[in-house]
Amino acid sequence: MSALPSQKFPHRQWDVFCRVVDNFGDIGVCWRLASQLAANGQRVRLWVDDASALTWMAPEGAAGVDVRRWGALPAAHEPASDVLVEAFGCEIAPEFIAACVNQVSAGAQKPVWINLEYLSAEPWVGRHHGLPSPVLHGPAAGWTKWFYYPGFGEDTGGLLRERGLMECVQAFDRDVWRRQQGGDAPTQGERWVSLFCYEPPALVDWLQQCEQAVAEPTRLLVTAGRAQRAVGAARQKILGQIGPQRLSDKSEQLHILNLDARPQPAYDELLWACDLNFVRGEDSLVRALWAGEPLVWHIYPQDDGAHGPKLEAFLDWLQAPPSLRHFHAVWNGLAPGPLPVVNAEVLQNWGACMRAARTRLLLQNDLLTQLLGFCESKR
Repeated sequence: MSALPSQKFPHRQWDVFCRVVDNFGDIGVCWRLASQLAANGQRVRLWVDDASALTWMAPEGAAGVDVRRWGALPAAHEPASDVLVEAFGCEIAPEFIAACVNQVSAGAQKPVWINLEYLSAEPWVGRHHGLPSPVLHGPAAGWTKWFYYPGFGEDTGGLLRERGLMECVQAFDRDVWRRQQGGDAPTQGERWVSLFCYEPPALVDWLQQCEQAVAEPTRLLVTAGRAQRAVGAARQKILGQIGPQRLSDKSEQLHILNLDARPQPAYDELLWACDLNFVRGEDSLVRALWAGEPLVWHIYPQDDGAHGPKLEAFLDWLQAPPSLRHFHAVWNGLAPGPLPVVNAEVLQNWGACMRAARTRLLLQNDLLTQLLGFCESKR
């Protein structure tokens, strides 16, 4: 399916619900969805139980997005809900649903109820996308929810991609961006690497690979929070192994720059500016795909091991070369042994893979366009 021209959709009242579990991925995806909906003329109320991350993720807010406290209800004079989006398995409070039922009883049209699921490349996603889920209990018994699965294939709901994104990527001047960054003066021929991760099992191996200059000099830009703590712990572990001397006689080979928390547009620019991006979770993976640069995904580890097949399915869709598959397996603790050496030739190979994948994605309609059309078809 080729991407269709921009379509006009009626302006509706959307209510997006998000419960923040951890790691900012859920609120990150929901904020991008809400802000993109508003940019397309929709009215959005974003109901969230912990909006604290938005103070740095979206400090200026977005016109048309009204952030509301989880558990509250719209005022009686406010518009009735046209679309309910229940993100990532959160359950809308029965009181809110009861208020929707009362509005429908008073003459409002029944809202389209979307169950927005997690992103996966696994084959079953296409078979489940768009299926109805009858509501059997509660004030809305007899209504229907609709499963909506983001994904990488034409049989899924697609990926979030705001209008004009690729033009911004192509116009971006990474040399200017790099000169604006703080820290030590960049080294000639240095590769720039962003690190957004949990606590990857192979992080010590990666830092030692950079320190020992098995490839080009590395400038490692480490995102705030867990990634910085993980790097600190890894460096302490290395120091414990070799003593209090410098990590390497070639300490100039690795420059680490700790970043402050930054808004989503600034994080996107970080991805565009780097030669290699380590990402985690869902939102940063999608943004790194649009950047078109080599990436390594730290998938969220699950106790039942479900993250292994999910990662394999993504690498299959990506048509990842063997070196990239091996790196992912070791990075995620799914295979033993040292990380493959990442040199300029390897990065070139990985980059060609990423750009080919991005080209395939750009032939498909984005998630927002598909979601708007899907909801209109269910009214």
